[in-house]
Amino acid sequence: MTGLTVALAGNPNSGKTTLFNALTGARQYVGNWPGVTVERKEGRVKFKGLDIRLVDLPGTYSLNAYSMEEIIAKDYICKDRPDIVINIVDGTNLERQLYLTLQLLELGAPVVLALNMIDEVEKKHYRIDHEKLGEMLGVDVVPIAAAKRTGIPDLLEKVTSRSDISKGAGKKLTAFEGYYESAEDEIRNQHTEEASEKLIRARYDFIDKLLSECLKKAGGEKTTLTDKIDSVVTDKVLGIPIFLGFLYLMFQFTFAWVGQPLADLLDGFFANVLTPWTEGFLEAIEAAGWLKSLIIDGIIGGVGAVVTFVPLIFALFFFIAVLEDSGYMARIAFIMDGAMRSIGLPGKAFIPMIIGFGCTVPAIMATRTLENDRDRKLTMLIAPFMSCGARLPVYALFAAVFFPGSETNVVFSLYILGIVVAVIMGVIFKNTLFKGEDVPFIMELPPYRMPVIKSLVLRVWDRGKEYLQKAGTVIFAMSVVVWFLSSYNLGGPAEMADSLLAATGRALAPLFKANGFGSWEASVALLTGLAAKEVVVATLGVVYGIGELTGEAVAVSTHLGRTLSQHFSALSAYAFMVFVLLYTPCFAVIGVMKREFASWKWTAFAVLYQLFVAWSISIIIYQGGRLLGVIRGTVLLIL
Repeated sequence: MTGLTVALAGNPNSGKTTLFNALTGARQYVGNWPGVTVERKEGRVKFKGLDIRLVDLPGTYSLNAYSMEEIIAKDYICKDRPDIVINIVDGTNLERQLYLTLQLLELGAPVVLALNMIDEVEKKHYRIDHEKLGEMLGVDVVPIAAAKRTGIPDLLEKVTSRSDISKGAGKKLTAFEGYYESAEDEIRNQHTEEASEKLIRARYDFIDKLLSECLKKAGGEKTTLTDKIDSVVTDKVLGIPIFLGFLYLMFQFTFAWVGQPLADLLDGFFANVLTPWTEGFLEAIEAAGWLKSLIIDGIIGGVGAVVTFVPLIFALFFFIAVLEDSGYMARIAFIMDGAMRSIGLPGKAFIPMIIGFGCTVPAIMATRTLENDRDRKLTMLIAPFMSCGARLPVYALFAAVFFPGSETNVVFSLYILGIVVAVIMGVIFKNTLFKGEDVPFIMELPPYRMPVIKSLVLRVWDRGKEYLQKAGTVIFAMSVVVWFLSSYNLGGPAEMADSLLAATGRALAPLFKANGFGSWEASVALLTGLAAKEVVVATLGVVYGIGELTGEAVAVSTHLGRTLSQHFSALSAYAFMVFVLLYTPCFAVIGVMKREFASWKWTAFAVLYQLFVAWSISIIIYQGGRLLGVIRGTVLLIL
C-alpha cells in the first residue's frame, strides 16, 4: 500500500490542530468543506515510505448533528470512510473527551486513540493505564504530547500498522455491551427522546466505568492555577469588565500598536516611493495618458488598498489565535453568551462586532470563530452596521461644516445609531430568516496554556495568505472598474462630469431626492464610496471643482465647506452621514463576504438589504426632521 487517508477528530482545545501542524508543518492545504464556510485543512506526511493524507475534521464535542461542524465530521466518517481515524483526547479531561470516542466507535470507525497532553497528566500526578483503556475500548491507545512532539513516531507506527488496527475496527465494544445494547435497541425501535436520553446515560455510565479502572488521581483534586484565574476572570461582577479590557487590547493591538502602524508604513511606501517612481518611469518612456492613469490610479491604487489591509489581518488573527490557544476564548463565550442570546447570537459574536469599529473586513473574517453556520451568517449580516474607521473622514467633514461646536456629539450619535440598528436587525433576523430554537450550547473551559508559536505562525500565515489570494483579487478588480468608470464615457476618455460615473450618478440621483441629497454629485460620491469610504470626501472635492483631497477633514479647504453648504442643509447632511454609516462598507467587505458566505446569493442579499436599511432610515431622519421643523414652526407661529 502506498497511500493512507487519516482523519483527525477531537474536541475543541484537545490539541488536534497542534498535532496536525506538528505532523504536516507547511505541507498543508486550507480551504472550505464543499458547500459550507467551515474551514477544511488537509496535509501530507510520509512515514516509512507510506504517503499519509491527513484530513483535519472540525473540532466537535459530539456527533449529534446539532452544529455544522458535527454534521461535517459525521458525514465524512460515514460517507468518505477514511482508512483510520485518529481521535485526539486531552488526557487531563477524559471525563468529557471520551464521549466523542464512544460515538466514533459506535459508527464502526477504525480508531486509534491519541492520549494527548501526557506531560500535563504527569504534572497533575494522574496515572492513566492506557493499555487497560485500549483493551476496554478495543483500540490502540498512544500517549503523546503534541506540543512537544513526544510520542508522535509511536502514533504513526500504530496508524501504519493496518493489520493491528483492523482487529479493532468496526467491532462491538465487549465491555460496553451491557450498557449499550438495550438502549441501542430501544432507540432503533422507538426513536423517542426518552430512548435517546437512556443511550446518553449509558455512554456516561460506561465512561465512569472506564475511568474507575484506568484513571487514578493521586492526592485527590487540588486547586489549580486555572481554577484561581477563573475565579477572577469569570466572576459575575468582574468578568465583563475584564473581557472588555481584553477587547480593548485586541483593538489597540490590531489597529494602533501593530496593525495600523505597519499599514501606514505600507501606505507611505506606495504613496511616497512606488507611485512617484512609477510616474517617473512612465513619463520617461512617454507612456500614454490612459496607461499612466490605469497603472497609477487603478493597478497601484488597487494593490495598495489590498496590501494595506494585510497587517490588520495578520495582527487580528494573531491576537485571536492567542486567545484561542491560551484557553481564554472559551471564557469569552461563557461570559457573554447570556447577553448576546437575547438578540439571537452566542457570546463569541460580540468579538466580530467590536472589531467592526476598526474595520469591517477583519470583523467579517472574525466570524470564523463562531461555532455554527447560522450564527456566522447572522453576525456577518449585522456587523457592517458597526461604524468603521474609514467613515470617520466623512463624519469629520460634514460635522465640522454643519455642526460646528457639536462635532463630538454628532459623531457619537452615529456610532450609537449603528449599534441600535444592528440590535434591531439581529432580533428581526432571529425571528424570520433564522427562526428556530437556539443550538444547544455546550461549554468546556479548558486549562490555560501557553500558545505554541509554530501553531500560531502557521494559522496566521494561512489566513493572511488566504486573504491575499481571495479577497485581494476582488478588491483589485473593483478598483480598476471604478477607475474606468470615472475616466471614460461611451465616446472615450472624458472628464469626471461627462464620465460614465457621472451619468450613473444622474440616473441614481432621483432615488435620493426624498433623503435630502438628490444631486448627481452626492450620488457619485456614495457610489465611489463603495471602493473605500474615504473616497466619498475626495470625490466631493473633485466633482465640486476643488481638486484632489487627502480625505482628512483638516485638509479640506474653506471653499469646499462653503460649496457643501450650498448643496446640503444641516438636516440633509446628517441624513447623508446616516446613509454612509449604514450602507455597504466597501468592495473589500463585499469580497470578504463572498468568501465567507461562499455564496453570491447571500452576498447579494447582504448588500441589497444594507442599502435598503440605509435608504429607509436616512429618509425617516430627513423627512421626520422636516416634519418636526414644520410642527415647530407652526407652534411658534401660533404662539
